[in-house]
Amino acid sequence: MKKLLRYLLTLFFIIAGVNHFINPQLYLPLIPPYFPFPEIINLVSGIVEIVLGFGLLLDKTRKAAAWGVVILLVAFIPSHVYFIQIGSCVPDGLCVPAWVGWVRLVIIHPILLAWAYFCTK
Repeated sequence: MKKLLRYLLTLFFIIAGVNHFINPQLYLPLIPPYFPFPEIINLVSGIVEIVLGFGLLLDKTRKAAAWGVVILLVAFIPSHVYFIQIGSCVPDGLCVPAWVGWVRLVIIHPILLAWAYFCTK
Protein backbone atom coordinates (compact mmCIF):
# COMPACT_ATOMS: atom_id res chain seq x y z
CA MET A 1 0.00 0.00 0.00
CA LYS A 2 2.83 2.39 0.89
CA LYS A 3 4.48 1.83 -2.48
CA LEU A 4 1.20 2.40 -4.31
CA LEU A 5 0.67 5.72 -2.49
CA ARG A 6 4.21 6.78 -3.37
CA TYR A 7 3.67 5.90 -7.04
CA LEU A 8 0.40 7.82 -7.10
CA LEU A 9 2.09 10.87 -5.59
CA THR A 10 4.86 10.47 -8.16
CA LEU A 11 2.35 10.41 -10.99
CA PHE A 12 0.46 13.37 -9.55
CA PHE A 13 3.58 15.54 -9.33
CA ILE A 14 5.02 14.58 -12.70
CA ILE A 15 1.70 15.30 -14.44
CA ALA A 16 1.28 18.58 -12.53
CA GLY A 17 4.86 19.57 -13.37
CA VAL A 18 4.43 18.87 -17.08
CA ASN A 19 1.15 20.77 -16.99
CA HIS A 20 3.05 23.92 -15.94
CA PHE A 21 4.62 23.87 -19.41
CA ILE A 22 1.57 22.76 -21.39
CA ASN A 23 -0.98 25.04 -19.68
CA PRO A 24 0.89 27.91 -18.00
CA GLN A 25 -2.27 30.01 -18.24
CA LEU A 26 -3.76 27.85 -15.46
CA TYR A 27 -0.95 28.67 -13.05
CA LEU A 28 0.20 32.20 -13.87
CA PRO A 29 -2.95 33.94 -12.58
CA LEU A 30 -2.58 32.08 -9.27
CA ILE A 31 0.86 33.54 -8.59
CA PRO A 32 0.34 36.52 -6.28
CA PRO A 33 1.38 39.84 -7.84
CA TYR A 34 3.81 40.54 -5.01
CA PHE A 35 6.05 37.74 -6.35
CA PRO A 36 8.28 38.98 -9.18
CA PHE A 37 8.81 37.05 -12.41
CA PRO A 38 5.68 34.85 -12.44
CA GLU A 39 6.70 33.12 -15.68
CA ILE A 40 9.98 32.02 -14.14
CA ILE A 41 8.23 30.93 -10.94
CA ASN A 42 5.84 28.83 -13.02
CA LEU A 43 8.65 27.17 -15.00
CA VAL A 44 10.77 26.50 -11.92
CA SER A 45 7.74 25.07 -10.11
CA GLY A 46 7.09 22.74 -13.02
CA ILE A 47 10.71 21.59 -13.17
CA VAL A 48 10.85 21.05 -9.41
CA GLU A 49 7.59 19.07 -9.43
CA ILE A 50 8.90 16.81 -12.20
CA VAL A 51 12.30 16.29 -10.53
CA LEU A 52 10.73 15.58 -7.14
CA GLY A 53 8.19 13.26 -8.74
CA PHE A 54 10.94 11.18 -10.32
CA GLY A 55 12.93 11.40 -7.09
CA LEU A 56 10.09 9.66 -5.28
CA LEU A 57 10.61 6.59 -7.47
CA LEU A 58 14.12 5.75 -6.30
CA ASP A 59 14.83 4.40 -2.84
CA LYS A 60 18.05 6.44 -2.65
CA THR A 61 16.25 9.73 -3.26
CA ARG A 62 12.76 8.96 -1.94
CA LYS A 63 13.12 10.58 1.48
CA ALA A 64 14.80 13.73 0.20
CA ALA A 65 12.27 14.03 -2.63
CA ALA A 66 9.35 13.56 -0.24
CA TRP A 67 10.73 16.29 2.04
CA GLY A 68 11.17 18.43 -1.08
CA VAL A 69 7.49 17.88 -1.88
CA VAL A 70 6.56 18.94 1.65
CA ILE A 71 8.62 22.13 1.29
CA LEU A 72 7.17 22.81 -2.16
CA LEU A 73 3.63 22.38 -0.88
CA VAL A 74 4.33 24.84 1.92
CA ALA A 75 5.71 27.25 -0.69
CA PHE A 76 2.43 26.97 -2.62
CA ILE A 77 0.31 28.16 0.32
CA PRO A 78 0.49 31.85 -0.72
CA SER A 79 -1.08 30.92 -4.06
CA HIS A 80 -3.98 29.22 -2.33
CA VAL A 81 -4.49 32.18 -0.01
CA TYR A 82 -4.27 34.59 -2.97
CA PHE A 83 -6.91 32.57 -4.83
CA ILE A 84 -9.26 33.03 -1.89
CA GLN A 85 -8.38 36.74 -1.60
CA ILE A 86 -9.26 37.43 -5.22
CA GLY A 87 -12.68 35.90 -4.74
CA SER A 88 -11.87 32.55 -6.32
CA CYS A 89 -11.77 34.17 -9.74
CA VAL A 90 -8.58 34.63 -11.67
CA PRO A 91 -8.11 37.11 -14.49
CA ASP A 92 -9.16 35.61 -17.81
CA GLY A 93 -12.33 34.20 -16.34
CA LEU A 94 -11.77 31.07 -14.26
CA CYS A 95 -14.23 31.36 -11.41
CA VAL A 96 -15.29 28.75 -8.90
CA PRO A 97 -17.43 29.02 -5.79
CA ALA A 98 -15.48 30.54 -2.88
CA TRP A 99 -15.76 27.33 -0.88
CA VAL A 100 -13.59 25.55 -3.48
CA GLY A 101 -10.64 27.77 -2.58
CA TRP A 102 -11.17 27.05 1.10
CA VAL A 103 -11.47 23.29 0.50
CA ARG A 104 -8.24 23.42 -1.47
CA LEU A 105 -6.46 25.28 1.33
CA VAL A 106 -7.78 23.60 4.47
CA ILE A 107 -8.58 20.06 3.28
CA ILE A 108 -6.82 19.09 0.05
CA HIS A 109 -3.53 20.83 0.78
CA PRO A 110 -3.11 19.28 4.26
CA ILE A 111 -3.94 15.87 2.77
CA LEU A 112 -1.21 16.35 0.17
CA LEU A 113 1.20 17.47 2.89
CA ALA A 114 0.39 14.41 5.01
CA TRP A 115 0.70 12.18 1.95
CA ALA A 116 4.15 13.58 1.14
CA TYR A 117 5.20 13.30 4.79
CA PHE A 118 4.03 9.67 4.79
CA CYS A 119 6.42 9.07 1.89
CA THR A 120 9.36 10.27 4.01
CA LYS A 121 9.01 7.21 6.27
